Amino acid sequence: MNAVATTVELTQRETVRLISTGRLKDPVLLPLAANHGALEDLAALESVTNARLQAQETGLPNLNPRELVFGRAGYTFINAAFTHTRPGGNRFNDDSRGAWYCAVEAETALGEVSYHLTRELEAISRYENVTDYAELIADFFGPFHDLRNADFTDDPVLHTDPAIAYPAGQSLAKRLRGEAASNGVIYPSIRHSGGTCLAAFRPDLVQNLRQGGIWRLEWQGAPTPTVTRQSQ
Repeated sequence: MNAVATTVELTQRETVRLISTGRLKDPVLLPLAANHGALEDLAALESVTNARLQAQETGLPNLNPRELVFGRAGYTFINAAFTHTRPGGNRFNDDSRGAWYCAVEAETALGEVSYHLTRELEAISRYENVTDYAELIADFFGPFHDLRNADFTDDPVLHTDPAIAYPAGQSLAKRLRGEAASNGVIYPSIRHSGGTCLAAFRPDLVQNLRQGGIWRLEWQGAPTPTVTRQSQ
């Protein structure tokens, strides 16, 4: 890989991260609590299986719990992005440390999540699904490594095939975090032509988190979902 990631001073407001609305509901154990005091005991029980809560106590192989954030709006969602990792990781993180992925435009975020969920439906050979996604809106400031230059056009980190892209992207991210103390990368969306994505490498970089609108993605027998906005 000969491409060089240069830095750009970023002021990017209102980026969009989409999460399933199921994660916005009350904690799964809440109905079991007879009173407010019992919630503390249930929280301790839930922490046995909740990766975010475990990581807040002990960290992950490449994530010190002191990096996590507390006391700000939406901090549980921020921490979850870095502590709930997918087996094998994603484009710019392995399963030892997460990252905050978002897009500059809602349409790009929709393109990204619909691609991944479509792959899951393809794996079970059934394109029947309805999922609502909520927008998590956040702002970012500071230097980020920029992968939008021509040098990265044919680089494997931006390949459409995850089997090629993920090992290359994870290697690049590890090097940037280690050698350049990188905040993260801004890069062209692979799933939405003309779109722009951002991956932040540290929880404290996610600023002014708030909830936006709700989108519904519905598959009705075909690999391309119908997308409708449910609320502003």
